[in-house]
Amino acid sequence: MLQGFKDFLFRGNIVDLAVAVVIGTALTALVTSFTSSFIDPLIGLAGGGGPEGLSFTVSDQVFTVGAFITAVITFVITAAAVYFFIVVPMQKINERRAGGAEEEEEISEDVQLLREIRDALQRPI
Repeated sequence: MLQGFKDFLFRGNIVDLAVAVVIGTALTALVTSFTSSFIDPLIGLAGGGGPEGLSFTVSDQVFTVGAFITAVITFVITAAAVYFFIVVPMQKINERRAGGAEEEEEISEDVQLLREIRDALQRPI
């Protein structure tokens, strides 16, 4: 029972998922820091300056459009970074692995001819 659980954990997909979560969390923290340090002030300046930039109040309710724009920018930067730094390299690695497996399975001409003869003999007349 424990061996099956161990096989499940170390099958590869789970380990890849754990690495992706850790890298994604660190990357999100980095992008959040970048947007709060650089993008928030720029949006605040564009919307009238100060920390309340690009916000408006209706019936004592404050709508912070700038905070929403910052969240969208954070999402886009995080998604782009994950795609270009994790997904694309992993796809290239998987293509190389798959390409290597196909080359190893090259069938000799003799074996291919014998298979054709076998298939021809199995067909009904």
